[in-house]
Amino acid sequence: MPPLVLLAGMNCTHDLWADAGLGPVIRPTLDLPDIDEQVDALRAELPDRFVLVGHSLGAIVAMALAVAAPERLAGLCLVSTNAKVPTEAQREGWRGWIDELDRGTDARTLQSRILPSLLGATVVRERPDLVERTLAMGDATGGLRLRAQLHLQLSRRDLLAVLPAVPTPTLVVSGLDDVICPPHFHTEIVQQLPDARLVTLDAGHLLPIERPQAFGALLRSWQTQLADAAAGAARR
Repeated sequence: MPPLVLLAGMNCTHDLWADAGLGPVIRPTLDLPDIDEQVDALRAELPDRFVLVGHSLGAIVAMALAVAAPERLAGLCLVSTNAKVPTEAQREGWRGWIDELDRGTDARTLQSRILPSLLGATVVRERPDLVERTLAMGDATGGLRLRAQLHLQLSRRDLLAVLPAVPTPTLVVSGLDDVICPPHFHTEIVQQLPDARLVTLDAGHLLPIERPQAFGALLRSWQTQLADAAAGAARR
């Protein structure tokens, strides 16, 4: 089976996937300020063939990579994401965070302000361990990388229109309680892809850290299906 590549979302790190039991993986960092630049860097860095998993901003980059080089992907998994062009309100919010970083606010503090949107109010109240891990991912990301990721967000364009050109078998995973990227965003993505299925888990935006066992089992099962399909095609 081709290697598994994991792209974490904005202000997140590889700890997002730590408890999902995914085995050996490749974990690139998103640290360039433009989607096209980031895709070109990943194309140069990654193996000739791989299975790509992205969360949130990482999934947006994954979709752009799948459009640019579909022949490189053996499978695509999109988690808690949005393929639409950003709204002006989103752009204003990202520019506001850039301004705050420039004034000395750190990435952990900015992360702390949106905890209920990332994890949900119940998880914030009842799971201090997940709250601390979420804040620690902001610490580990740091201001310079977060600034680059905010510019990366600002460089986004509409991907829904180009997804029909992606033939890659795709698993789309949404969180039932995700207020940042609600389930209907994922339905829109699945409707545009030629070979995709949607699974919704009872979770918020940081689905892999909130429901690691369920997410890991789902991903491993899907990888097995990809391998079986590839073996069947090779025999034909």
